[in-house]
Amino acid sequence: MATHKVTSLEVARLAGVSQSAVSRVFTPGASASKKTVEKVRKAAKELGYRPNVLARAVVSGKSRIIGLVVAYLNNQFYPEALEKLTNALQERGYHVLIFMASQQAGNIDSVVEEILDFQVDGIVAASVALSSDLSGRCRAAGVPMVLFNRAQDDPAMSAVTSDNFAGGRKAAEFLLAGGHKKIGYIAGWEGASTQRDREAGFMAALREADIELHARDVGNFVTEQAQEATRRMFANDPPDAVFVANDHMAIAVMDTLRFELSLNVPQDVSVIGYDDVTVASWPAYNLTTIRQPANRMVAETVDILLSKIEEPEIGPRRVEIDGPLIVRGSARIPEGWKT
Repeated sequence: MATHKVTSLEVARLAGVSQSAVSRVFTPGASASKKTVEKVRKAAKELGYRPNVLARAVVSGKSRIIGLVVAYLNNQFYPEALEKLTNALQERGYHVLIFMASQQAGNIDSVVEEILDFQVDGIVAASVALSSDLSGRCRAAGVPMVLFNRAQDDPAMSAVTSDNFAGGRKAAEFLLAGGHKKIGYIAGWEGASTQRDREAGFMAALREADIELHARDVGNFVTEQAQEATRRMFANDPPDAVFVANDHMAIAVMDTLRFELSLNVPQDVSVIGYDDVTVASWPAYNLTTIRQPANRMVAETVDILLSKIEEPEIGPRRVEIDGPLIVRGSARIPEGWKT
């Protein structure tokens, strides 16, 4: 049997209201009496009507849709943080469309172009870096963008991160206070600002203590590559402590040390991560780590984005939020250290 798409006019006729009343009922923030809302929603349910959000966007210029682009979800920090971000935006009357991208050349550009086709009011880019040309096209389209857990040199781009430099410094200071001299570092993807800043803070603290980095390898924020980096680092003259650029890799490092290399953590080697994902607190890992303050990062991201949507002339904002060192049992605790 043939079917047709139900229109707002049909809903209005069944509900005994005007077509504009139907529009108001389905427009976030618009006013309509309780009686009108009940009649319209009852009629819409009976007819199987759903409002056309994209058509409304063409007419009003506002879709109340936010495009969220993310490069990967393997790292537990992102599913947890993006759930908070999505909930926060929905509480403010916005819908979220999630788009997956990678750091491969051209991929992010095509994804963002696709997002713009959906007439989004704004974009949040999590764990991805954008070219200045691409961010310029978004500005030309009148679509504000905020980077989440990434930063870049473009002065016109708003960004929210933890204070990665300070976090790296805290990791080094804790290992140094524990008496470690042979300290290693396993880096994340070297194109990421988070990786760059964490390592810079870590190295700055080592230099101030006149301690040279004993070993360095790259895990690219990938479990298998972090495992391979661990095997290489501990094959000859291994370190007695290692700072890993995020918890996702640190978990892989700990498993490799304990179950492949038969080393005890922290008796033989101390391990520190970064993020404080849920798994870090599990007794099986009990990982000492730098916490990313996800709640505050999300709140700042939403505030910046929605402020820019409401007042386009507002300038860009860069926010770095300090996160605490969470002391658990994967790294030697310095004598007299207050936890």
